[in-house]
Amino acid sequence: MRNTPRTTLRSRRRAGRALAVGMAAVMSTALLGACSSDDDSDGDGGNGDEEITLRVGVFGQFGFEESGLYDEYMELNPHITIEQDSITDNGDYITQLRTRLSQNSGLLDIQAIEIGNIAEMTTELSDRWVDFNEYPDVDASHFVEWKNQQATDPDGRLIGLGTDIGPTGICYRTDFFEQAGLPTDRDEVTELFAGGWEDYLAVGDQFAAEGPEGVAFLDSAGGMFNAVVSGYEERYYNAEGEIAYEDTEAVATGWELATQAAEAGLSSGLEQFQPDWNQAMANGDFATLPSCPAWMLGYIQSQAGEGGEDVWDVAQSPVPSNWGGAFVGVPEAGENKDEAVALAAWLTAPEQLAKLFTERGSYPSSAEAQQLPEVLEATHDYFNDAPIGQIFSQAAADVPTTVIGPYDQQIQEGITDGLLALEQNDLSPDDAWDDVVSALDNAVAE
Repeated sequence: MRNTPRTTLRSRRRAGRALAVGMAAVMSTALLGACSSDDDSDGDGGNGDEEITLRVGVFGQFGFEESGLYDEYMELNPHITIEQDSITDNGDYITQLRTRLSQNSGLLDIQAIEIGNIAEMTTELSDRWVDFNEYPDVDASHFVEWKNQQATDPDGRLIGLGTDIGPTGICYRTDFFEQAGLPTDRDEVTELFAGGWEDYLAVGDQFAAEGPEGVAFLDSAGGMFNAVVSGYEERYYNAEGEIAYEDTEAVATGWELATQAAEAGLSSGLEQFQPDWNQAMANGDFATLPSCPAWMLGYIQSQAGEGGEDVWDVAQSPVPSNWGGAFVGVPEAGENKDEAVALAAWLTAPEQLAKLFTERGSYPSSAEAQQLPEVLEATHDYFNDAPIGQIFSQAAADVPTTVIGPYDQQIQEGITDGLLALEQNDLSPDDAWDDVVSALDNAVAE
């Protein structure tokens, strides 16, 4: 997610995204051996003399349980039992996690952290997490550098290990493009948008004139905004760590293009990850998703079903960006910190990360995993055998290192809420923006 966007949209929408895809969780043979504390090189969960239950807290479906990783780890470490607690909505999850961290009680052995919340954890609540740098058997060097930077506090403590990241493409309906007289081949579609987001909207104008009746070009103004803003280093905060959303080029450009799309009638005007948006995807009510990260492919497949197979495809985005991603951390108040650290490292190492990309669409946050053949050569049957390994690897190579602050999630929510109000309540861009600023002045007062 993060993201890791959300980078995020509303926390309840993020839950929809989390339900759609699994987060990456992986291991390497070397790490297994290094983390083992006895002669059993297949296990890294302790010396095997004591029965231990490790509890993992996540939001939505991270994929750890669904992919069988917990079962595999327990088979390697018979003395370990893993139990997972999952809260569907990240908004509910993070509220509970904040409370438990502040009280240093009720915490599970491992807790997931969404990218939109990582800055809060590395600042206000950093001392409530273990520092993975203090564990010599944990090797975080295989992660992409910016992922580690996001989870490192001002004192250099690494409080989270990355699961997935969200390099983006543009997902589109080939049948609707054909009806509009547009090319359907993904390389040709990539070329259509290559000049930038202005080219994308120009194609939208052609689609509106020539495309099938009742089908919008894109899903939502919020989705358009997210596609644009996620391609910048400075969005809601500046390099000095100050709230700057009213002054950044990212927000100004994203708002202008998103309102342009809305006023031109190119958007379906729906709220992402809500039931009517899901139904519109199933019905074929819009032709493109301008921000379509790797994890979105599984979501489209789950919502569009058999009717969307081989008509959805994915092209390169005109501007590389990242939407989404997450981390796992180990609370200092946990009772089994050593064993929890070993499990967290195992769940985020390279080889299984690659496996989860091919099975669940979670693009690995590990640079090492990204270079494995199973990632680079991955295709997606549902999307016309699209070479998703190539597409998202190319996007990931150019993702900017985005400045993330403690109120990133709230600011993103406020702006996308403003765009939704513009679309659904017929507000002018200026009036909608004034409402956004007024609401955020109260929500993120420092």
